[in-house]
Amino acid sequence: MDVPDPDKAYAELLQEVRVAQTGVQILLGFLMTFAFSPRFASLTSMQSTQYVLTLVVAFGAAAFLTAPAPFHRVVFRHGLRSRLLNVSNRLALVGLVLLMLAMSSALLLVVTMVLGPGKSSLIASVTSSGIVWLWFGMPMWHRLRYDAEEEDDPGDGDGRDM
Repeated sequence: MDVPDPDKAYAELLQEVRVAQTGVQILLGFLMTFAFSPRFASLTSMQSTQYVLTLVVAFGAAAFLTAPAPFHRVVFRHGLRSRLLNVSNRLALVGLVLLMLAMSSALLLVVTMVLGPGKSSLIASVTSSGIVWLWFGMPMWHRLRYDAEEEDDPGDGDGRDM
């Protein structure tokens, strides 16, 4: 397996993070404005707690998803490209997990307000499970499958770095 160029890999990581940042920005915008809406006063104590936790997790997602850029600025031209890529990859993965949790929690909060607690738990669970599958399960399944195929046919040499 070819080792990808660290500069190219970092550029690809940043492009992927930009997509997730848009999602977290929209979610944060919704959450921050919701506190000033008339319906906010109707939240139960438990819903208020869930709202605050969702807001904190969304901010955590934003922090982790933006962390690769300042990390790059601080270590730039210090011979730490490989370290930059490894740390940035981990930061992005943590950010994605936090984003998934924030999205799921926000969905649960909104659907609870619309349908009540019974159906909302089911809807949020199914939706969250779908996100886990799409974001992590399916890629890991393909990764494991591809790795197994590569072991069966090591002479492929097509240069794929997925």
